[in-house]
Amino acid sequence: MTEFFEYLNPNDYPEEQRSLVEEFNKKAEEGNKKATDALILVNAQIAENKLTKEKEYIIDAVSSDYLDIFIASPESDSALIFKLEGFVPTGINKEMSKIPYYMGLKGYANDRVVSEDIDYFLECMSVENVKKELEDKNTYEFTYRVHDGNETKFYAAHIVKISDGRDELRTVVGFKNVDQIVADKEEAKKALADALETAQHSNRAKTLFLNNMSHDIRTPMNAIIGFTALAGVHIDNKEQVLEYLKKISKSADHLLSLINDVLDMSRIESGKVKLDEKKTHLPDVLHDLRTILQSSITAKSQELYIDTSNVVDEDIIIDKLRLNQVLLNVVSNAIKYTPNGGIIAIRVIQKACDRSGYAHYEFRIKDNGIGMSEEFKNHIFESFTRERTSTVSGIEGTGLGMAITKNIVDLMGGTIEVNSSKGKGSEFIVNIECRLSGEKVVVGPVPELVGNRALVVDDDVDTCINVSKMLRDVGMRSDWTTSGKESVLRAKDAYESKDEFKVYIIDWQLPDLNGIETVRRIRKVIGNSVPIIIMTAYDWSDIEDEAREAGVTAFVSKPIFLSELRDVLVNPYRAEEMPEKLTGDEDFTGRKILLVEDNELNQEIAKEILTEAGFEVDVASDGDISIEKVRYMTEGQYDIVLMDIQMPRMDGYTATRQIRTLDNPVASTIPIIAMTANAFEEDKRKAFESGMNGFVTKPIDVSKLISVIKEFLE
Repeated sequence: MTEFFEYLNPNDYPEEQRSLVEEFNKKAEEGNKKATDALILVNAQIAENKLTKEKEYIIDAVSSDYLDIFIASPESDSALIFKLEGFVPTGINKEMSKIPYYMGLKGYANDRVVSEDIDYFLECMSVENVKKELEDKNTYEFTYRVHDGNETKFYAAHIVKISDGRDELRTVVGFKNVDQIVADKEEAKKALADALETAQHSNRAKTLFLNNMSHDIRTPMNAIIGFTALAGVHIDNKEQVLEYLKKISKSADHLLSLINDVLDMSRIESGKVKLDEKKTHLPDVLHDLRTILQSSITAKSQELYIDTSNVVDEDIIIDKLRLNQVLLNVVSNAIKYTPNGGIIAIRVIQKACDRSGYAHYEFRIKDNGIGMSEEFKNHIFESFTRERTSTVSGIEGTGLGMAITKNIVDLMGGTIEVNSSKGKGSEFIVNIECRLSGEKVVVGPVPELVGNRALVVDDDVDTCINVSKMLRDVGMRSDWTTSGKESVLRAKDAYESKDEFKVYIIDWQLPDLNGIETVRRIRKVIGNSVPIIIMTAYDWSDIEDEAREAGVTAFVSKPIFLSELRDVLVNPYRAEEMPEKLTGDEDFTGRKILLVEDNELNQEIAKEILTEAGFEVDVASDGDISIEKVRYMTEGQYDIVLMDIQMPRMDGYTATRQIRTLDNPVASTIPIIAMTANAFEEDKRKAFESGMNGFVTKPIDVSKLISVIKEFLE
C-alpha cells in the first residue's frame, strides 16, 4: 500500500528528540489510515457508479420495446414513472416521478385509449383484477386499442409481480405497440380459416362428386348389363341384337370417358402430367377437331362454324395432344349444353406477341346453349363441380372436365376465362403463347392471280370477311355475299359486264340455296371456264360425286388457313385427297401375330377380334415367354407382336428391350405394338423408348387396332 506520509527513524535523532519523533510517527500513522479509508471510499463509489450505469444500459435495452414503464403499488394508490413514450425522465439512482396510480391510469386512458376500450382497460388494471391474475403466476398481459395520430393501433399491457418480501402488491407495468403482431395473428387466423373453408368446400365437392358419380357410373353400367341380358334373350333376332350391341358400345364408351376424367385429374393434382412439346401444324389441330366433333354435331342437328383471323404462323411448338384435349373439353361441353339445332362457333385469332420467337393465339368457343348462373361461373374451373346433377339436367359428366382444362392451360402458361348468361349461352376464351417452329407461311401476292376478281359465298359474315382478306393478301379483288341466290345474280352481272370472277369460293350449306345447287346455276351462267371451290366444315365424301357433276372443281375444309387457300388457288384442278377410310372388310388371311397377354379374358377378346380379321394368333402369357418365342422364330413365323405392358414376371418394356438385342436379325426387327391399359402420354413415350413401333390402348377399339396393325403390314 502506498504511504501518504513517511515515518522517521528515532535512531537518527538525539535521545532528547526521540520523544518528538515518536509523536510525529504517531500523527503520520493516523494520517495514512484516514487517507487509505478515503481512497477505499472513493474507489467503491466509482465502482458503484459504473455498475449503476451498466444497469441503466441493460434496463434501457431490455425495455426498448416498451413505450411506457412504471413501478406500481396499486393497493397504496401510487406509481413511480420510469419511462414515458420513449422519454426517460428518471434514472435508477434518481428520484422517480411519483404519481397516484388510479389518477395516472385514468389520464392515460382518456388521452390514449379508444373510447370503446376505456372501461375494459381500467377494469383489467384494477387492483382486484391484477391481484386475481397474479395470484398463482408472476405475469399478466392483455391487449387494447389506442389512438396513434389518425390511426387506431393495438397495444399490450405487460404486468410483472415484484417479489421483494413486502406484504403489499408491487408490480412493474409496461405498455408496448403490438399492432403488427396482432395483424400477423389475424392474417394467420384468416389463412387458417380460408384453408379450413377450402378443405370443407373440397370435401363437400367430393361428396357431391361421389353422389353424382354413383349415378353417372351406374347409368351406363345398367345399360351394359341390361342390354347384354336382352341380347341373350333375343339371340335369334340378329337386327335386335345388333341394336343392343350398339347401345352397349355407346354406354361403354361413356363409362370409359368418365374413368379417364377421374384418372386424368388425379395425375394432374399429383403433378405427374408433363408437356410433350413438338412441332405442330395448327391447321391439322383444327381439322382433326372438326372431324372428331362432326358426329356429335350431326346427332344434335347443330351448326358448327370454325374460322380464323390473322393467323399467319401455322407451325408452332406445343403439346398437340394437350391442346387438342383443351379444345375438345370446351367444345364438347358447348355441344352437350346446347339444345338440338343450336350453334357452336370456334374462332382462332392470332394476336400481337411481345416475346420474340413466339406467337399469341386466342381460341374463342361460343354457343347459344343454356348458359350458366353468375354464381356457378365463379366455380366452373373447380374440381368435382357441376351446376346441376345429371338426375335433374339429364346431362351426364364427372364435373372434372373444366378443372382438367384449366390445369392444362395453366401448365401451358396460358389463361382461360368464361363469359356466360343463364339461357343465353357461353363463350370460353383461351389464350396461349407458343414457340414458333421457324417455318413461315408464304405470304404476298401470287403473280398469276394479281388483279383477278373472286367471290366468296357463305352465310357466316366472319368467314366471308376473313377469306376475303386472305384473297386480298394474294393480290385478288374480293367480293362476298351471304346468299346463294345473290351469288348467282352477281356471277351473271360480272359475266355480262366482262369483269368476270376468276374463282368462286362457296359454302356447301347455305340457308336459301345449298352450295351444290348454287354451283349448278352459276355454271349455267359462266360455263366451265373458272374454278369453283366448295368450302365446308363437314365430311364431303358423301356428296363428292354429286358436287363434281354439278361443276365443283375442288374442296377445302373449314377453317381455311392462308397456306391451304394459296394451295387450292394455285392448283384448283388437282384431285382432292380424301382421308383413307377403313372399309371394314380387309382380309389378313395367312398373316401371323404373337399376342403377349397375361389376362385370360383379354387373351380371348383379342384373339377373337384378330381371328375374325383373318390372322393366325399365337399367345404368350408373359414377357419372358415372348422373348423365347421370338428368339427362335423363323422368317415368316410371326408378322407382328402385340405386347401388353403390365405382366407378372416381366413387363412389356423389358421384354421389348431384350427382343431388340437378340442375335436373330429377323426377331430383332419385328414390329412390336403396345396394346395396354397404360393409356397416358408418358406410357406411350416409354413404349417407343423401349423399342416398340406402335401404341394401342385398352379397351380395344377394333378399327383403331386394325388400322395400326395395317400400317406395319404394308
